[in-house]
Amino acid sequence: MTRATRAPVLLRPGLRVLPRADDEVQVGTDPRWAVRLVDLRPAEVRLWTSVDDATDLARLPARARAAGLDPDAVAATVGELQRAGLTRARPEPSAAVRGPAAADATAWSLLQPDATGDAVVAARADAVVGLVGLGPTGLGIARQLAVAGVGTLLLDDDAPVRSPDVAGGTHRWADVGTARSVAARRVLRDAAPGVRCDGDAVPDVVVVVEHDAADPVRAARLVAEDVVHLSVVLRAADAVVGPLVRPGTDPCLRCLDLHRADADPGWPTVLGALTGPTASGSPATGEVGVLAGSCAAIAAAQVLVLLAGGVPALCGATTEITLPGLVAVQRRWATHPACGCRVPPRTTDAGPREA
Repeated sequence: MTRATRAPVLLRPGLRVLPRADDEVQVGTDPRWAVRLVDLRPAEVRLWTSVDDATDLARLPARARAAGLDPDAVAATVGELQRAGLTRARPEPSAAVRGPAAADATAWSLLQPDATGDAVVAARADAVVGLVGLGPTGLGIARQLAVAGVGTLLLDDDAPVRSPDVAGGTHRWADVGTARSVAARRVLRDAAPGVRCDGDAVPDVVVVVEHDAADPVRAARLVAEDVVHLSVVLRAADAVVGPLVRPGTDPCLRCLDLHRADADPGWPTVLGALTGPTASGSPATGEVGVLAGSCAAIAAAQVLVLLAGGVPALCGATTEITLPGLVAVQRRWATHPACGCRVPPRTTDAGPREA
């Protein structure tokens, strides 16, 4: 008879076992999942601190026996770590993520209940994200997503690159005068050679970067076409990231405008001046580099949560980021009773419309 092969048991990637005292170790450093192993003998402390995320914990009791320790006690602790969700099975070598997104895979292996961070990152290759507005903030978002492994980015901004756009490490001086979408393709392919920037695929989500205020006409069209979208609005010394709108589920940008009009009856007139036909698309002074970078990171993170099947924190919320310290404040929003956006697109309260 052949002995059955025991499946390897590994710590989740990124977990470290650290000494805390002569009789205690700590597994992990993030308070969301870190645990302590207490009342250990010095030899047990040495055994556990020799463990990393490549160590097969199923073999640890045998190592304990060889060191003169109680193998049953070590096996019981391994079982407790498994029940705490701090372990995983050995992944297939072909599933391992390499390159810039490898750190993402490690982080998501800690965040996912089943430790499948590699699968989360690999699935991004099939994702399609649209980006409208490719100044420093918009291109920063696109670059973050490309490096994270998003396969297709649909770029929309034919305005020329200007000298103020050379901020935040995005556009290049050599591209001044070139259409932003053209310049962005070069930047993205330098950062992530496999990214696709063309095609007519339906986007999973569209990120819209605007200045001063969100265009209500564009926002209404996205809701009507059932397109998930994230708004980013930049102003001279602050910015608003969010809300992320899943039409029929979350408060939309019109809800926010209606709430603001309730508090400020003059807002609709101001909004028309900011977004109407004569409004300028972007300020001559450009975007502050550190503000653009902060907005790009937050917006890209929200998109990646959505692509992973989660509910982003900015569904029904906005994050306001202010200079000089880039302190972020989150604000929750409710659906406005006068908006009607919770009725699914192409339907009425009475049900679907006839074809």
